[in-house]
Amino acid sequence: MSKAPSDIDALIELMARLPGLGPRSARRAVLHLIKKRGQLLGPLALAMQKVGDTARECLSCGNIGTGDLCPICTDPARATGEICVVEDVADLWAMERSQVFKGRYHVLGGTLSALDAIGPEDLHIPRLIDRVSREGVRELILALNATVDGQTTAHYIAEQVEGAGVAVTSLAQGVPIGGELDYLDDGTITAALRARRAF
Repeated sequence: MSKAPSDIDALIELMARLPGLGPRSARRAVLHLIKKRGQLLGPLALAMQKVGDTARECLSCGNIGTGDLCPICTDPARATGEICVVEDVADLWAMERSQVFKGRYHVLGGTLSALDAIGPEDLHIPRLIDRVSREGVRELILALNATVDGQTTAHYIAEQVEGAGVAVTSLAQGVPIGGELDYLDDGTITAALRARRAF
């Protein structure tokens, strides 16, 4: 039974729901925040409130921003005719860290999964197909995780754009089987992007 006041217990329980934090890690984090309340707790609470009020999904690509369209989608220099397709926003941010890709992105919001009953309509695949025809896309780079569901999703997308005059490529060397983009270093992502091949 916890000896902490109920409001602190509530904060610990909320923190424990975050990825990578269990009850013990959450407890340590909350105690640290309380000790450093002037430097960390207050500013963190304000930043979380601001993000909660302003963050939204880009209506075009699915990235997180503060407007209807994210800065990548509104940057005319990024209109290269290339769209890099990723599973989630963390993967997009991982690709951006490499500073190699200069086109635009499309966040699917997950992968197809028969086991979890996730079909194309549950993801942003229809929006992607619409973008391909509407934006004059020349190349789709399928930067999906090298998992069974990731590869199933990649094959499905490739079939959907077949005959549309779009080159479909996937990341090549450097991405291990079963690997996830968010855990790769910048050099590995750079090598994989530069050595992409026809899908």
